[in-house]
Amino acid sequence: MGAKRVWSTAGVVALTGALLLTSAPTASADYVRDQQWVLDVFSMQDTWAESQGEGVTVAVVDSGVDATHPDLSGQVLKGKDFTGGGNAHEDTFGHGTGMASLIAARGHSAKNASGMIGLAPKAQILPLRTLQNKDDKNLDETWGAAVRYAVDQGAKVINLSFSSDGGSKTLSDGRQAIAYAQEHDVVVVAAAGNSGAVAVDEPAALPGVVSVGAVDKEGNRWEGSNTGKGLTLTAPGVEILAANKNRSPEYGLSTGTSGATAYVSATAALVRAKYPDLTAGQVINRLIKSASFLGHKGLKAPDDEYGYGIIRPYKAVTMDIPKGPKEGPLGKLQLAGASAQAGSAAGDDDSSTRAKKKSSSSSRLFLIGGIAAVVVIGGIIFAVVRSRGNRGNGGPGPGGPNGGTPPQGMGGYPNQPQYPTAQQSYPTAPPGSAPQHPNPYAQRPPHQGQ
Repeated sequence: MGAKRVWSTAGVVALTGALLLTSAPTASADYVRDQQWVLDVFSMQDTWAESQGEGVTVAVVDSGVDATHPDLSGQVLKGKDFTGGGNAHEDTFGHGTGMASLIAARGHSAKNASGMIGLAPKAQILPLRTLQNKDDKNLDETWGAAVRYAVDQGAKVINLSFSSDGGSKTLSDGRQAIAYAQEHDVVVVAAAGNSGAVAVDEPAALPGVVSVGAVDKEGNRWEGSNTGKGLTLTAPGVEILAANKNRSPEYGLSTGTSGATAYVSATAALVRAKYPDLTAGQVINRLIKSASFLGHKGLKAPDDEYGYGIIRPYKAVTMDIPKGPKEGPLGKLQLAGASAQAGSAAGDDDSSTRAKKKSSSSSRLFLIGGIAAVVVIGGIIFAVVRSRGNRGNGGPGPGGPNGGTPPQGMGGYPNQPQYPTAQQSYPTAPPGSAPQHPNPYAQRPPHQGQ
């Protein structure tokens, strides 16, 4: 299968996303919400009736999270800065804020009907800052310390929207941190890489880590997404709207496996909230068994390009799926003579972390796409609006009507074991919705590799 037909999450920051604009005859009350095509194809109103991620903390190991963004108000915990240069609520890059918003944004104004909303709007975000700028190297010992800290702070899901630089291997600091998280029943989700390579980057490729590739609105893989054995799941990652206080009016559209990873982390939070008795491995089991190849016929799971399929949040929280073994289908990272259980004091020693930087390999964040692709429209209504009737995606609040004042512009492993997935129809959009794009996500998913 071709190397260049999936979403990307390369170690080098990828400023390759494009903000695509199309004219529309009318403007909706909240075009930011309109841009979130994922809410329609995932039938999130129905999903939120089952779970909104309540009581679950998701750690975002990234560039920090701006807690002042109106759509993230009240969602962001104190967190910790591991760069020695500020605090976890400072995000000069904007990447971490975007990831947090895809996971747990809850909108703003009356009934939270304006702005964007994440897939798990009642989850909380633990921001862990491991780099400051887009050109910074995300060192193994730095993000490893952050992962350990996340575990010790009670995070149940850890989002790693980055991959190794140039396909390099994860060093002992990172590997031990991943093992530490797995031993403490935490779901670790990481991006497969944005280079279009026929190999999943680390740390996503490590055993037990949920590695994520990206697909577009039609359910087809994105060209830049890394493929190969060890790919676990795919999720939307093309033309994804996310919060970004560095843009005007604080949103951007982008493409990449970073966003896809955040969506999988959010879905894991939904499952953990709905089924708090499940182990991390059993949560992963539900994600895998509820995934679908949609219209892609003749594929067998795990597929090198789609893994076990495209996530389906509604099915992940509603399907009748046996718990399965506690360790789950992906197993765990085994370290020879290792100290995965060793305390996380290193996670609190920022000076020690900085002292190691010269000898470590690095990882870099992959931009959720082209945060660089930005369009600012002064007082003119955004042309990108999809004209819809009653979309039913106004948010998790009662009724969820769209409303509010629109902003003034818009920015832009080792081999996994065979694990059968279930053949279930993908949920259609909420009643009364009229998505602009054909919805392949509503097709019956044939050939699930059983």
